[in-house]
Amino acid sequence: MTQDPDRAAPVARLAGVTHRYGGVIALDGLDLEVRQGEVLALLGANGAGKTTALGLLTGLLRPQQGGVELCGGDPRSARHRRALGVMLQEARLPETLRVGELVRQFSAAYPAPRSEAETLALAGLEGLAQRPYGALSGGQQRRVQFALAICGRPRLVLVDEPTTGLDVEARRAFWSVLRGLRLDGVSMVLTTHYLEEADALADRVVVMRAGRVVIEGTPMQLKARLGGTRVRCLSSLPLEDVAGLPGVREARREGDRLVLHCGEADAVVRELMRRDPVLAELEIVPASLEDSLFNIKDEPLGAAMPHRSAA
Repeated sequence: MTQDPDRAAPVARLAGVTHRYGGVIALDGLDLEVRQGEVLALLGANGAGKTTALGLLTGLLRPQQGGVELCGGDPRSARHRRALGVMLQEARLPETLRVGELVRQFSAAYPAPRSEAETLALAGLEGLAQRPYGALSGGQQRRVQFALAICGRPRLVLVDEPTTGLDVEARRAFWSVLRGLRLDGVSMVLTTHYLEEADALADRVVVMRAGRVVIEGTPMQLKARLGGTRVRCLSSLPLEDVAGLPGVREARREGDRLVLHCGEADAVVRELMRRDPVLAELEIVPASLEDSLFNIKDEPLGAAMPHRSAA
Protein backbone atom coordinates (compact mmCIF):
# COMPACT_ATOMS: atom_id res chain seq x y z
CA MET A 1 0.00 0.00 0.00
CA THR A 2 1.43 3.39 -0.97
CA GLN A 3 1.63 6.40 1.32
CA ASP A 4 -0.65 9.38 0.91
CA PRO A 5 1.43 11.70 -1.33
CA ASP A 6 0.15 14.76 0.53
CA ARG A 7 1.50 13.50 3.88
CA ALA A 8 4.84 11.97 2.88
CA ALA A 9 8.08 13.92 2.71
CA PRO A 10 8.99 15.06 -0.80
CA VAL A 11 11.25 12.83 -2.84
CA ALA A 12 12.72 15.85 -4.61
CA ARG A 13 12.60 19.58 -4.05
CA LEU A 14 13.66 22.78 -5.80
CA ALA A 15 13.54 25.71 -3.37
CA GLY A 16 13.83 29.28 -4.62
CA VAL A 17 15.94 28.20 -7.60
CA THR A 18 17.10 30.81 -10.08
CA HIS A 19 19.16 29.76 -13.08
CA ARG A 20 20.43 31.89 -15.97
CA TYR A 21 22.04 31.25 -19.32
CA GLY A 22 23.90 34.47 -19.98
CA GLY A 23 21.26 37.18 -19.78
CA VAL A 24 18.35 34.75 -20.15
CA ILE A 25 16.54 33.72 -16.95
CA ALA A 26 15.57 30.06 -17.32
CA LEU A 27 14.24 29.64 -13.76
CA ASP A 28 13.06 32.55 -11.67
CA GLY A 29 12.82 31.65 -7.97
CA LEU A 30 11.21 28.28 -8.75
CA ASP A 31 9.69 26.30 -5.89
CA LEU A 32 8.75 22.74 -6.82
CA GLU A 33 8.20 19.53 -4.86
CA VAL A 34 7.80 15.95 -6.01
CA ARG A 35 5.89 13.97 -3.41
CA GLN A 36 6.31 10.33 -2.50
CA GLY A 37 4.37 8.02 -4.80
CA GLU A 38 2.90 10.73 -7.06
CA VAL A 39 2.99 11.32 -10.78
CA LEU A 40 3.74 15.00 -11.35
CA ALA A 41 3.11 16.32 -14.86
CA LEU A 42 5.36 19.27 -15.65
CA LEU A 43 3.88 21.25 -18.54
CA GLY A 44 4.78 24.42 -20.37
CA ALA A 45 5.71 25.91 -23.72
CA ASN A 46 9.23 25.57 -25.11
CA GLY A 47 11.49 27.80 -23.03
CA ALA A 48 9.29 27.64 -19.94
CA GLY A 49 12.12 26.13 -17.86
CA LYS A 50 11.15 22.44 -17.79
CA THR A 51 14.44 21.17 -19.22
CA THR A 52 16.48 23.26 -16.79
CA ALA A 53 14.42 21.97 -13.86
CA LEU A 54 15.06 18.39 -14.97
CA GLY A 55 18.76 19.12 -15.39
CA LEU A 56 18.94 20.31 -11.80
CA LEU A 57 17.09 17.25 -10.50
CA THR A 58 19.49 14.94 -12.34
CA GLY A 59 22.53 16.75 -10.96
CA LEU A 60 23.73 17.71 -14.44
CA LEU A 61 23.30 21.38 -13.52
CA ARG A 62 24.32 23.19 -10.34
CA PRO A 63 21.79 25.72 -9.00
CA GLN A 64 23.12 29.26 -9.23
CA GLN A 65 20.72 30.40 -6.52
CA GLY A 66 18.47 28.34 -4.22
CA GLY A 67 18.61 24.68 -3.32
CA VAL A 68 17.93 21.29 -4.90
CA GLU A 69 17.37 18.06 -2.98
CA LEU A 70 16.96 14.48 -4.19
CA CYS A 71 15.88 11.98 -1.54
CA GLY A 72 17.14 14.35 1.15
CA GLY A 73 20.56 14.94 -0.38
CA ASP A 74 22.53 16.48 -3.21
CA PRO A 75 21.50 15.06 -6.62
CA ARG A 76 25.12 15.39 -7.74
CA SER A 77 26.26 12.76 -5.23
CA ALA A 78 26.46 9.20 -6.55
CA ARG A 79 24.61 7.80 -3.53
CA HIS A 80 21.54 9.97 -4.03
CA ARG A 81 21.66 9.78 -7.81
CA ARG A 82 21.18 5.99 -7.59
CA ALA A 83 17.63 6.71 -6.41
CA LEU A 84 16.90 8.37 -9.75
CA GLY A 85 15.96 6.90 -13.11
CA VAL A 86 16.00 9.15 -16.18
CA MET A 87 14.41 8.81 -19.62
CA LEU A 88 15.28 11.91 -21.60
CA GLN A 89 13.67 12.99 -24.83
CA GLU A 90 16.91 12.38 -26.70
CA ALA A 91 19.38 9.64 -25.81
CA ARG A 92 22.48 8.40 -27.58
CA LEU A 93 23.29 4.77 -26.95
CA PRO A 94 25.82 2.50 -28.69
CA GLU A 95 23.99 1.12 -31.70
CA THR A 96 26.06 -2.07 -31.87
CA LEU A 97 25.25 -3.19 -28.32
CA ARG A 98 22.39 -5.61 -27.90
CA VAL A 99 19.38 -4.72 -25.78
CA GLY A 100 20.25 -7.24 -23.08
CA GLU A 101 23.82 -5.98 -22.92
CA LEU A 102 22.63 -2.41 -22.38
CA VAL A 103 20.31 -3.49 -19.58
CA ARG A 104 23.05 -5.50 -17.86
CA GLN A 105 25.57 -2.66 -18.12
CA PHE A 106 23.20 -0.09 -16.65
CA SER A 107 21.95 -2.48 -13.96
CA ALA A 108 25.52 -3.03 -12.74
CA ALA A 109 25.58 0.56 -11.43
CA TYR A 110 22.83 -0.15 -8.87
CA PRO A 111 23.01 -2.14 -5.61
CA ALA A 112 19.74 -4.08 -6.05
CA PRO A 113 18.60 -3.87 -9.67
CA ARG A 114 15.69 -5.66 -11.27
CA SER A 115 16.47 -8.84 -13.12
CA GLU A 116 17.07 -8.50 -16.83
CA ALA A 117 13.92 -10.49 -17.55
CA GLU A 118 11.77 -8.29 -15.30
CA THR A 119 13.16 -5.09 -16.81
CA LEU A 120 12.59 -6.27 -20.38
CA ALA A 121 9.06 -7.42 -19.56
CA LEU A 122 8.11 -4.11 -17.92
CA ALA A 123 9.41 -2.19 -20.93
CA GLY A 124 7.65 -4.44 -23.45
CA LEU A 125 10.92 -5.75 -24.87
CA GLU A 126 10.41 -9.50 -24.52
CA GLY A 127 12.13 -11.33 -27.34
CA LEU A 128 14.41 -8.40 -28.20
CA ALA A 129 17.31 -9.02 -25.80
CA GLN A 130 19.60 -10.14 -28.63
CA ARG A 131 18.64 -7.35 -31.03
CA PRO A 132 21.25 -4.60 -31.60
CA TYR A 133 20.00 -1.23 -30.41
CA GLY A 134 20.63 0.33 -33.81
CA ALA A 135 18.38 -2.25 -35.49
CA LEU A 136 15.34 -1.25 -33.44
CA SER A 137 12.51 1.01 -34.54
CA GLY A 138 12.17 4.45 -32.96
CA GLY A 139 9.40 3.24 -30.67
CA GLN A 140 11.45 0.21 -29.58
CA GLN A 141 14.43 2.43 -28.83
CA ARG A 142 12.21 4.56 -26.58
CA ARG A 143 11.26 1.37 -24.72
CA VAL A 144 14.94 0.52 -24.24
CA GLN A 145 15.55 4.00 -22.84
CA PHE A 146 12.67 3.44 -20.42
CA ALA A 147 14.08 0.04 -19.44
CA LEU A 148 17.40 1.67 -18.55
CA ALA A 149 15.55 4.27 -16.44
CA ILE A 150 13.79 1.66 -14.29
CA CYS A 151 16.33 -1.19 -14.13
CA GLY A 152 17.83 0.08 -10.85
CA ARG A 153 14.52 0.21 -8.91
CA PRO A 154 14.63 4.01 -8.57
CA ARG A 155 12.49 5.94 -6.10
CA LEU A 156 12.01 8.74 -8.63
CA VAL A 157 11.78 8.46 -12.42
CA LEU A 158 12.01 11.46 -14.75
CA VAL A 159 10.30 10.70 -18.06
CA ASP A 160 10.68 13.39 -20.71
CA GLU A 161 8.18 13.07 -23.58
CA PRO A 162 8.09 9.27 -23.05
CA THR A 163 5.53 8.31 -25.69
CA THR A 164 6.85 10.38 -28.59
CA GLY A 165 7.12 8.03 -31.55
CA LEU A 166 4.71 5.44 -30.11
CA ASP A 167 1.40 4.56 -31.75
CA VAL A 168 -1.86 4.81 -29.82
CA GLU A 169 -1.84 1.18 -28.67
CA ALA A 170 1.78 1.32 -27.53
CA ARG A 171 1.16 4.64 -25.77
CA ARG A 172 -1.70 3.21 -23.73
CA ALA A 173 0.34 0.11 -22.89
CA PHE A 174 3.10 2.41 -21.63
CA TRP A 175 0.57 4.26 -19.48
CA SER A 176 -0.34 0.96 -17.83
CA VAL A 177 3.31 0.35 -16.94
CA LEU A 178 3.62 3.82 -15.38
CA ARG A 179 0.48 3.24 -13.35
CA GLY A 180 1.94 -0.03 -12.09
CA LEU A 181 5.15 1.68 -10.98
CA ARG A 182 3.14 4.31 -9.15
CA LEU A 183 1.24 1.58 -7.28
CA ASP A 184 4.64 0.25 -6.16
CA GLY A 185 5.39 3.66 -4.62
CA VAL A 186 7.62 5.04 -7.37
CA SER A 187 7.41 8.81 -7.86
CA MET A 188 7.50 10.22 -11.38
CA VAL A 189 7.97 13.55 -13.10
CA LEU A 190 6.36 13.47 -16.52
CA THR A 191 6.86 16.08 -19.21
CA THR A 192 4.59 15.67 -22.20
CA HIS A 193 3.01 17.60 -25.03
CA TYR A 194 0.07 15.18 -24.99
CA LEU A 195 -2.32 16.74 -22.50
CA GLU A 196 -4.52 13.65 -22.67
CA GLU A 197 -1.49 11.82 -21.25
CA ALA A 198 -1.16 14.23 -18.33
CA ASP A 199 -4.90 14.01 -17.68
CA ALA A 200 -4.78 10.21 -17.66
CA LEU A 201 -1.65 9.74 -15.54
CA ALA A 202 -0.94 12.73 -13.32
CA ASP A 203 -1.87 13.10 -9.67
CA ARG A 204 -0.79 16.72 -9.92
CA VAL A 205 -0.14 19.10 -12.82
CA VAL A 206 2.29 22.01 -12.69
CA VAL A 207 2.25 24.52 -15.55
CA MET A 208 5.37 26.64 -16.02
CA ARG A 209 5.97 29.89 -17.86
CA ALA A 210 9.13 32.00 -17.96
CA GLY A 211 10.77 29.92 -15.24
CA ARG A 212 7.89 30.16 -12.76
CA VAL A 213 4.88 28.09 -11.80
CA VAL A 214 1.77 29.60 -13.39
CA ILE A 215 -0.76 27.23 -11.88
CA GLU A 216 -0.83 23.81 -10.25
CA GLY A 217 -3.36 21.30 -8.96
CA THR A 218 -4.84 17.93 -9.73
CA PRO A 219 -6.31 17.55 -13.22
CA MET A 220 -9.77 17.64 -11.64
CA GLN A 221 -8.97 20.81 -9.71
CA LEU A 222 -7.66 22.57 -12.80
CA LYS A 223 -10.69 21.58 -14.83
CA ALA A 224 -12.99 22.80 -12.05
CA ARG A 225 -11.09 26.06 -11.60
CA LEU A 226 -10.61 26.92 -15.25
CA GLY A 227 -13.82 25.15 -16.11
CA GLY A 228 -15.98 25.32 -19.14
CA THR A 229 -17.78 23.05 -21.54
CA ARG A 230 -16.96 21.59 -24.92
CA VAL A 231 -19.65 21.74 -27.59
CA ARG A 232 -19.26 19.57 -30.69
CA CYS A 233 -21.68 19.44 -33.59
CA LEU A 234 -22.11 18.96 -37.31
CA SER A 235 -22.58 22.43 -38.78
CA SER A 236 -21.62 24.44 -41.83
CA LEU A 237 -21.42 27.74 -39.92
CA PRO A 238 -18.24 29.70 -40.71
CA LEU A 239 -15.63 29.32 -37.98
CA GLU A 240 -14.99 33.06 -37.78
CA ASP A 241 -18.68 33.70 -37.08
CA VAL A 242 -19.00 31.31 -34.14
CA ALA A 243 -15.60 32.24 -32.70
CA GLY A 244 -16.99 35.68 -31.90
CA LEU A 245 -20.07 34.48 -30.02
CA PRO A 246 -20.32 35.63 -26.38
CA GLY A 247 -18.91 32.97 -24.07
CA VAL A 248 -16.87 31.15 -26.73
CA ARG A 249 -13.24 30.85 -25.66
CA GLU A 250 -11.93 28.76 -28.52
CA ALA A 251 -13.37 27.54 -31.82
CA ARG A 252 -11.91 25.01 -34.22
CA ARG A 253 -12.88 22.38 -36.76
CA GLU A 254 -12.25 18.67 -36.51
CA GLY A 255 -13.08 17.43 -39.98
CA ASP A 256 -16.70 18.42 -40.65
CA ARG A 257 -17.37 18.93 -36.92
CA LEU A 258 -17.44 22.30 -35.21
CA VAL A 259 -15.83 22.24 -31.75
CA LEU A 260 -16.29 25.09 -29.30
CA HIS A 261 -14.88 25.55 -25.82
CA CYS A 262 -17.07 27.88 -23.80
CA GLY A 263 -18.20 28.76 -20.31
CA GLU A 264 -21.93 28.24 -20.00
CA ALA A 265 -23.06 26.18 -22.96
CA ASP A 266 -26.83 26.91 -22.94
CA ALA A 267 -26.72 30.36 -24.51
CA VAL A 268 -24.09 29.30 -27.04
CA VAL A 269 -26.10 26.25 -28.13
CA ARG A 270 -29.29 28.30 -28.49
CA GLU A 271 -27.48 30.78 -30.73
CA LEU A 272 -25.92 27.99 -32.80
CA MET A 273 -29.34 26.43 -33.38
CA ARG A 274 -30.83 29.81 -34.27
CA ARG A 275 -28.16 30.43 -36.87
CA ASP A 276 -28.13 26.86 -38.21
CA PRO A 277 -31.56 25.16 -37.99
CA VAL A 278 -30.14 21.96 -39.55
CA LEU A 279 -27.36 21.64 -36.99
CA ALA A 280 -26.95 17.94 -36.08
CA GLU A 281 -25.10 15.47 -33.86
CA LEU A 282 -24.82 17.89 -30.96
CA GLU A 283 -22.55 16.82 -28.08
CA ILE A 284 -22.03 18.76 -24.85
CA VAL A 285 -19.32 17.48 -22.50
CA PRO A 286 -17.26 18.93 -19.62
CA ALA A 287 -13.96 20.49 -20.64
CA SER A 288 -10.88 18.29 -20.81
CA LEU A 289 -7.58 19.26 -19.17
CA GLU A 290 -6.39 20.45 -22.58
CA ASP A 291 -9.43 22.67 -23.00
CA SER A 292 -9.00 24.04 -19.48
CA LEU A 293 -5.36 24.99 -19.92
CA PHE A 294 -6.31 27.11 -22.90
CA ASN A 295 -8.08 29.37 -20.40
CA ILE A 296 -4.97 30.46 -18.52
CA LYS A 297 -5.00 34.19 -19.18
CA ASP A 298 -2.08 35.57 -21.18
CA GLU A 299 -0.54 32.10 -21.34
CA PRO A 300 0.71 31.12 -24.82
CA LEU A 301 0.19 27.42 -24.21
CA GLY A 302 -2.46 27.13 -26.88
CA ALA A 303 -0.04 28.03 -29.62
CA ALA A 304 3.10 26.37 -28.36
CA MET A 305 2.37 23.54 -26.00
CA PRO A 306 -0.32 20.95 -26.62
CA HIS A 307 -0.59 18.32 -29.28
CA ARG A 308 -4.08 16.96 -29.77
CA SER A 309 -3.70 13.22 -29.49
CA ALA A 310 -5.27 10.99 -32.08
CA ALA A 311 -6.12 8.54 -29.31
